[in-house]
Amino acid sequence: MAEAARRLVQKVVTEGPKLALAAVNYSKPRAATFWKYARVELTPPTPGEIPVAVESFKKLVASYKAGQYKHATVKDAVRNALVATEIVMWFYIGEVIGRGSLIGYNV
Repeated sequence: MAEAARRLVQKVVTEGPKLALAAVNYSKPRAATFWKYARVELTPPTPGEIPVAVESFKKLVASYKAGQYKHATVKDAVRNALVATEIVMWFYIGEVIGRGSLIGYNV
């Protein structure tokens, strides 16, 4: 039993640095890609982008009132439904985190 434990420790000591180096080499390009997109996508809007977003929302409401949603393809409708579902789920997750409980508020 002691011999098996010694071999295991020896294998971990000899193979561990190789595995760690392989993990670092594997993750470096992926982390660089992640940070490249994170810098662009996760930044808050600048003051110049806010009026553009408001105008875009007004156009969206106008197209909805005009019935443009009736001409959407099934693929676009499913995509829009999934995006809306994601937004609602993030809201619910934020509420649960804010409450600190799944059910009700602790008053």
